[in-house]
Amino acid sequence: MKNLYVLSVVACLALVAGCGASPSETPATTEVSAEPAAAPVEEVRHDVVYTCACGDDCDCASVTIEPGNCACGNELQSAHVVKVVENEALLCTCEAGCTCEINAEDETKCTCGSDLKRVSFEGTGLYYCNCGGSCTCNHVSAEAGKCGCGMDLVTSTT
Repeated sequence: MKNLYVLSVVACLALVAGCGASPSETPATTEVSAEPAAAPVEEVRHDVVYTCACGDDCDCASVTIEPGNCACGNELQSAHVVKVVENEALLCTCEAGCTCEINAEDETKCTCGSDLKRVSFEGTGLYYCNCGGSCTCNHVSAEAGKCGCGMDLVTSTT
């Protein structure tokens, strides 16, 4: 009951203080900008690659970080790297923008249900993070540099 009384007194004082102010003392109204709010900044992904999706009979083995066509002429399919083991990448081929991981219950699938695809970075000229263990930065680049985890990117030119 005492708290209610104190709250009532504070509310009355605030009301009286606001009513006694002259128009020149009242706070200015906030102007609303006619310009739209800035679009959110999209995170730059370094785990997306494009690979040949021609099937098991095709051996063109195209892997790049840019969309386009594979060596056999068909359109490249986007995927994201979920793990790199030595020079082989495990890729999830689900929808663009997906961030799923390897399914803990079935290591041949992504958590979205898509089959994992295996591709070799050997001879592609791409630089990639090969930090091993439980590292999941999965950084792939056309240029030398650092992984998201701070290690140097490596390349396999064999």
